[in-house]
Amino acid sequence: MNTNIRTLGELKKSGYKPKSVKEEIRINLIRKLQQKENTFPGIIGYDDTVIPDTERALLSRHNILFLGLRGQAKTRMARQMIDLLDDYIPVVEGSEVNDDPFHPLSRYARDLVAEMGDKTPIQWLPREARYGEKLATPDVSVADLIGDIDPIKAANLKLSYADERVIHFGIIPRSNRGIFVINELPDLQARIQVALFNILQEGDIQIRGFKVRMPLDILFVFTANPEDYTNRGAIVTPLKDRIESQIVTHYPKNVENSLLITEQEADIHQEQKGKVHLSDLVKRLIEQVAFEARNSEYVDKKSGVSARLTIAAYENAVSAGERRAIINKEKETHVRIADLQGIVPAITGKIELVYEGEQEGPLQVAYNLLDKAMRTLFSQYFPNPDTFKKRKQAAANQENPYRSVIQWFDKGNTVNLLQDISDKQYETSLSKVDGLKELVKSKFPHTNNKEQLLLMEFVLHGLAAHSLISKKLVENETRFSDLLGTMMNFSMGNEEQEEDTF
Repeated sequence: MNTNIRTLGELKKSGYKPKSVKEEIRINLIRKLQQKENTFPGIIGYDDTVIPDTERALLSRHNILFLGLRGQAKTRMARQMIDLLDDYIPVVEGSEVNDDPFHPLSRYARDLVAEMGDKTPIQWLPREARYGEKLATPDVSVADLIGDIDPIKAANLKLSYADERVIHFGIIPRSNRGIFVINELPDLQARIQVALFNILQEGDIQIRGFKVRMPLDILFVFTANPEDYTNRGAIVTPLKDRIESQIVTHYPKNVENSLLITEQEADIHQEQKGKVHLSDLVKRLIEQVAFEARNSEYVDKKSGVSARLTIAAYENAVSAGERRAIINKEKETHVRIADLQGIVPAITGKIELVYEGEQEGPLQVAYNLLDKAMRTLFSQYFPNPDTFKKRKQAAANQENPYRSVIQWFDKGNTVNLLQDISDKQYETSLSKVDGLKELVKSKFPHTNNKEQLLLMEFVLHGLAAHSLISKKLVENETRFSDLLGTMMNFSMGNEEQEEDTF
């Protein structure tokens, strides 16, 4: 379209034919589908579920409600619909409501076209300016969304309140011929939701008793969290009935998609990328924490566990490695399992606990989730230790690949991994454990030294998660020792306390 056109007459001569916004989106979506373009780039894990549902809704020219827990890309999906709009559309110059020059709605535009005819000035509105968004909060009013009488405008123009020109339009009329999004719809008070009925069904607005007939041309997209239906509010039934398509979103269904989302969204500093290396194992451990949290008895399932947890945890893990490298004056480093203590703040702030979780405490729940993630992932890399517990002792001694490692700890030996120890000290501490290096080599013969050390540390964490050795976190130290000795020390400590009591 020639955006150099500046008058209504020139626009008529160009052969331009206006379309409704839903028709416009439909045509552009069809073109993208025919050309096999990605309609929602960067949205991972929705290829067979949410994206096809959304495409069908847009082809049907429906208003849409995205229903799902936090961190499920609902708002991002809505914002990407901007790319389905035309690059530019013509509007009457100076119009508050993006009046179509061929079919003006507002009093201002109607009067201007009647007065100037083909000389009516027009301007070209880019697609980015055709998107409106409002976060629903309890203090949102009808005036904010739809409009109200403006006494200042009435005074300046010397008009009575009966004149339509004294109306100040809200954000919805100002989004005419575009996309308008209301986030967290249930948070909108019921009486405000009622004010949307006519806009959705008949397309018109009513302001302070004015007989204003303005058939607005808008694609409405709403987002809502099912939790809101019970905690803060609800979508009133007649409004829900007027929203033609309700699309249920979800969390990533597998770790592979979750990994892609986290790597895409994590904001890693360029300097960190060159200095800190994150192995696939550590990345998977971080993702597994979120999966464990979504199934944990301590975490409120209705609230959900956002993808923001793994994104923040990923960033913290990299920063933990960077901090250690800076302290030890090392040019580069690899993130260790012990560094994952640094992701605890990213976990505690992003999970809602049920009563049992509150009793445990957020820190303890976070450490439990880390241990569960290690336990789940350990059997994917190494033989499941539980299978050896069930066999006869004699057979287990012959076949158990962890026997020499466990026996080394049974002799009273310990491994103390300080969180900030250098790479050299880290290697020294792990290499002293009998059979540990040989175990990793037998399972992963082609790993380099850094990967080998990480896997050796992972074996210790995995055995501790399966209760075969003891792991204790003491401030900035992870201490591994034999399980029986730890239990006896604990028991003796209790006996001493009892003796002191008497």
